[in-house]
Amino acid sequence: MTNSQENIISDKPSVNTPSEAILEVINLKKGFGKQEVLKNISLKLFNGENLVVLGKSGSGKSVLIKCIVRLLTPDSGTVDITGSRMGSLNKIELAEMRKKIGFLFQSGALYDSMTVRQNLEFPLRRIKKDLSEKEINEKVKEVLENVGLSDAVNKMPSQLSGGMRKRISLARTIIVDPLIMLYDEPTTGLDPATSDEISTLINDVRKKYKTSSLIITHDMKCTRNTADRIVMLHEGEVYAEGKPEEFEVSDDPLIKSFFR
Repeated sequence: MTNSQENIISDKPSVNTPSEAILEVINLKKGFGKQEVLKNISLKLFNGENLVVLGKSGSGKSVLIKCIVRLLTPDSGTVDITGSRMGSLNKIELAEMRKKIGFLFQSGALYDSMTVRQNLEFPLRRIKKDLSEKEINEKVKEVLENVGLSDAVNKMPSQLSGGMRKRISLARTIIVDPLIMLYDEPTTGLDPATSDEISTLINDVRKKYKTSSLIITHDMKCTRNTADRIVMLHEGEVYAEGKPEEFEVSDDPLIKSFFR
């Protein structure tokens, strides 16, 4: 495990993780006014892995993930995805790149005026414009089966529990076959049993859709259930990086405050 106190970030992936980086963040900085939220962040997401970015509230996790997809513009530094530099893309190229990225928001961000079916069809009709109605119906059926909510197809979001809304949001994200999944606090606000179900779904999505996933969380159970590798943020910096088993045995007081 590496620690930012030594200013070292390892380029070496964890055991059984392919060595190709599908996403790379290099020296990323972002502030708001006088508050510096991200301070020279560097990390890699390797092809086919689940990378957990762990940290307390206010450590810069959500700002990082929004900078990755250019919902926020970094003050400096770069984000490379599948070999393309995000900051160098024009509007059309950025829109095309975002089609490769699935973003599961904390709130789920379903359209309240649409049924579950309409929520799922919406991105398909915008992104997969060559699909027939039969193919769209098959995709909707497939993703609902994969999140265990086939019977919710005609329900409105207001009729769903928090956990069901999160599942439908995940279904809407994976329906366009993204290469990379970004999860922003996927278990926040959920009861323990539902949180476990979402963690299982994250692993299932990686297996079924061959995605690479970056998971922003402060939930230790989600971390233990999903992480191939962990990057810990503290006060806007990469504090430590390594495999889950390395964090579990660390004597560092900050790490132990999470892994106790």
